[in-house]
Amino acid sequence: MFSPDEIIESSQIVYEDNHLIIINKKASEIVQGDKTGDMPLSEKVKNFIKQRDNKPGNVFCGVCHRLDRPVSGIVIFAKTSKALSRMNELFRDKTIQKTYWAVVKNKPPHITQRLTHYLIKNEKTNTSKAFTTERPGALKAELSYTLIASISNYHLLEINLYTGRHHQIRAQLSAIGCPIKGDLKYGFDRSNQTPFIHLHSYKTEFIHPIKQEPISLTCKPRTEDTVWNELFKLV
Repeated sequence: MFSPDEIIESSQIVYEDNHLIIINKKASEIVQGDKTGDMPLSEKVKNFIKQRDNKPGNVFCGVCHRLDRPVSGIVIFAKTSKALSRMNELFRDKTIQKTYWAVVKNKPPHITQRLTHYLIKNEKTNTSKAFTTERPGALKAELSYTLIASISNYHLLEINLYTGRHHQIRAQLSAIGCPIKGDLKYGFDRSNQTPFIHLHSYKTEFIHPIKQEPISLTCKPRTEDTVWNELFKLV
């Protein structure tokens, strides 16, 4: 038996079949192991399947992509090596559509806009700096945002990614004067009371790598946060 903090909650499962298991990640969970030594989500998924299905041997759980630790939302895991290989191809070919929700304090300059920046990663600070012009060693980053709801102090943006760069959404929104709520690394003036930022992987769409069927999934953050909840009422 595993302790509650060693397995996922069944309510975190957004989708599952014989090939994939898709999880609504809590903010503060890490997807893969890192230097902190904290148990990653990939191991919690393995433990859950092992316990639920009473599996005596090892459980396969392949990581298809990652989310930053303070970010919540959809994470896709493969339950077979074949599914992992094919999902990796989908990500390489950029045929997976990922949509995020972000809460910002400053209203963006346009209702909808496509942003292009050039990002340089700082390994020492684990941050990325966004520039409007090309720089040596910089990687091109593209996204589009749409303002979909507002309350008195905060604005909800829906974001579509066209590239997958380090801290891309966080860096690009900061570059236009709209740092994400709670994101001290990228210019927000204070942290949230709990260790998360208001960035959530809300939706994913792709063709199932084995079944060849269209998959479209959405999920809201697993939190009772007042700002999230107030903005959700308007969507």
